[in-house]
Amino acid sequence: MTEISWFGALCDDDYEFLGVPEERLQSSWTHCSEIVTTADRLGFDNVLLPSGYQLGMDSTSFAAAIATHTEQIQLLLAVRMGEMWLPQLARQLATIDQMAGGRLTINIISSDIPGAPLESAPRYQRTREWMHVLRALLNGESVEFHGEFVDLVVDPPRMRTVSGHCPPFYFGGFSPAAKDTAAEHADVFLTWPDTVAGVAGTVEEMTALAAGYDRELKYGLRAHVIVRETESDARAAAERLLSKLEADEGEKIRQKSLDTASAGVARQNELRESSSDDGFVEENLWTGVGRARSGAGAAIVGDPDQVLAKLHAYREIGIDAFILSGYTHAAEADLFAKYVLPNIDHGPLYEGSTTRPA
Repeated sequence: MTEISWFGALCDDDYEFLGVPEERLQSSWTHCSEIVTTADRLGFDNVLLPSGYQLGMDSTSFAAAIATHTEQIQLLLAVRMGEMWLPQLARQLATIDQMAGGRLTINIISSDIPGAPLESAPRYQRTREWMHVLRALLNGESVEFHGEFVDLVVDPPRMRTVSGHCPPFYFGGFSPAAKDTAAEHADVFLTWPDTVAGVAGTVEEMTALAAGYDRELKYGLRAHVIVRETESDARAAAERLLSKLEADEGEKIRQKSLDTASAGVARQNELRESSSDDGFVEENLWTGVGRARSGAGAAIVGDPDQVLAKLHAYREIGIDAFILSGYTHAAEADLFAKYVLPNIDHGPLYEGSTTRPA
């Protein structure tokens, strides 16, 4: 079974035409809650609530509110390591999981804290320490930890998750330090769009790294999707999406992200540069989205059978979960749910927080 998730667009990342902001599509409670409740109604298994600073709404506050407006969908809450006092963060996350009836999952973010940049190696050391201590606190364990970034002796908060255990950690990163951190502490390793062979190489590498810690990982792919009744319609929709983009505006949008210089972004740039004139780097994988977006910069584009076949190809090389998005997010969720979702055997990787990750 495969987990199929959607994207909450809290980070001002919703457009009818890439690079042309519209007030109605900017991050707001009204707009983003519509996306999430739509995904819930359509039967998606999980929804990513991304974290930005300059870009849009606070993900933790939003998660607490939307937990009371959704029924089935899990909430993949993005949390930046180092941004909040650890005991308070643990209490906050446990409270949100209670509000959501055990539907919380956690997306670990290791980017810079706004206004306090840090080199890659120490930043991932901070993330490693935070993941270790956060998991212990959410498991209800007392902590005595003396590290480079965390120096803490504290009992866990009384407030616990529904299951009493830490929700699963979803985490992605492409530098050596990021991969090693994920191998030791993550439950689901997230990768950005790549060729099928490229993703297979990542899965193989991470499986070996996790084995070095006597662990096993699940794997997720974050990608955009454009599905239409015919391939020509899907390609036309992709072309329309870029039809008003100016190069300078695209670059400005990419530079707003805190992860602009990361190894993962560099790989997305390589994919775009190696694509054909129409932006396709391999069959049904289109890199045009990356012209106006930092981070995941490619889309699966095609008719329902082609999109389904592409997802199956990734599934066959080890992908257990997909975090998908499209422009506009509510409309594309409806199209994906109409044309593709009924033909996928899907469900949550973890049933609420009742399954304790290894």
